[in-house]
Amino acid sequence: MAKSSSSAISLKQIHLTLIELMKFSFLVTFFSIESFLITQKWEPKYHLLTVSCFILLVIAKSYIVSPPSVYLVDFSCLKPPNFCRVPFSTYLEHAQMMDFFDSGSVDFMARVLAHSGLGEQTYLPTSVHYIPPKSDHQEAIKEAHMVLFPVFEDLLSKTKLSPSEIDILIVNCSGFCPSPSLSSIVINKYCMREDIKSFTISGMGCSASVLAVHMAQNLLKTHKNSYAVILSTEILSNGWYAGKERPMMVLNCLFRMGAAAILITNKTKAKKIAKYKLLHSLRTQMSFDNKGYYSAIREEDSDGFTGVTLRRDLLQIAGETLKSNISILASKILPFSEIAHYNFSLIAKKVAQKSNEPVYIPNFKTVFQHFCLPTSGKAMIREIGKGLRLEERKMEPALMTLHRFGNQSSSSLWYELGFLEAMGSVKDGDKILQLGMGSGPKCNSLVWECIRPIIEEAQKGVWADCVHKYPIASFDKN
Repeated sequence: MAKSSSSAISLKQIHLTLIELMKFSFLVTFFSIESFLITQKWEPKYHLLTVSCFILLVIAKSYIVSPPSVYLVDFSCLKPPNFCRVPFSTYLEHAQMMDFFDSGSVDFMARVLAHSGLGEQTYLPTSVHYIPPKSDHQEAIKEAHMVLFPVFEDLLSKTKLSPSEIDILIVNCSGFCPSPSLSSIVINKYCMREDIKSFTISGMGCSASVLAVHMAQNLLKTHKNSYAVILSTEILSNGWYAGKERPMMVLNCLFRMGAAAILITNKTKAKKIAKYKLLHSLRTQMSFDNKGYYSAIREEDSDGFTGVTLRRDLLQIAGETLKSNISILASKILPFSEIAHYNFSLIAKKVAQKSNEPVYIPNFKTVFQHFCLPTSGKAMIREIGKGLRLEERKMEPALMTLHRFGNQSSSSLWYELGFLEAMGSVKDGDKILQLGMGSGPKCNSLVWECIRPIIEEAQKGVWADCVHKYPIASFDKN
């Protein structure tokens, strides 16, 4: 994997170098023509013609080669109702009352909760509060209404946008794919336009929200002057595991209720009101590798109950998947000095033939001021942070989101961005890296640049009533 990662950086750097050489050659050609015209004492009109051609080519390149910029106007996160709150004591008490869990299973779930990084204020849908939980299709539909409609309406209120103004709608939910689709449910509820481009993404895991932004970005390249709304959630009502296989019980303990709505656009006027500009998006995956493919997979246990099995080597697979994405991203955004340092370290290791000698890890803090990491558990967050050379403070958005809201799958990244805004951490010009990792396995990343001051966010949104309690200084670091 290290070899493929270094090759990705080297090839990309060669590609960028060739582009720069082509630009340089173009300038040399222009000045050579001008020098020839001057030495031959040609009339001024020929100089004017040459300069005009040069200017037209530059303008044409900016319009033809570069796609229109994509802006994040605003986003909203769902705060579930208080009656959905599930403290550890309630969770474990209900588990003890369920016939299909023995004492060993309950003890196992108690240990997972204790080491997960979750707090006592997380939420589960009403269907899971029943004893036993209701996991039928109708309950999943009710949950979809409960999470998607309020967060969508909040986004429309914040942006003063009408449903009829939306040109593209993307809804992502990994484990629940009804017919009509989730996007059709939203369109029906709000009587949206008949020519709206609608998409529903399923089965893409916790990385689906980032994937949806990447998809919207590509759609906006061919749909000029358009608004795209992304609704990101995970429906838990139909995903409850009622068996006894412990690797399948983990997600019962970690996943929690949540949703996010995001408005992005390529409208030029949005630059004056949008919060962020999208600089880069990147998708990588390792589904071709059987070890990675089976590291997290939905399947039936020996008793016929369906759940998601998490293998013991999941952390290692996640690290390799992350390395693949970050290596390519690094070649696009890191300064030349960091890339050179990395390549020199890699060559030195090969020359010295010291397999245990660590390769230099590029410093991503030279580019990014903020990081939104997957909230797949405290251990996963710290492992990713270690791989990116991040101190505890840079991991706070993910750790605190996990503590307050739990792992909300793909929508968690937007709760993290909301945390940064509520803390007043995001300044004009700051760059933010969002990393989404999901089953497959896959890793998707977004790079945003803040393009206006972010003010008064602490007084609104899902963090308004609790941001003063964070970060938690005594948060367990073991």
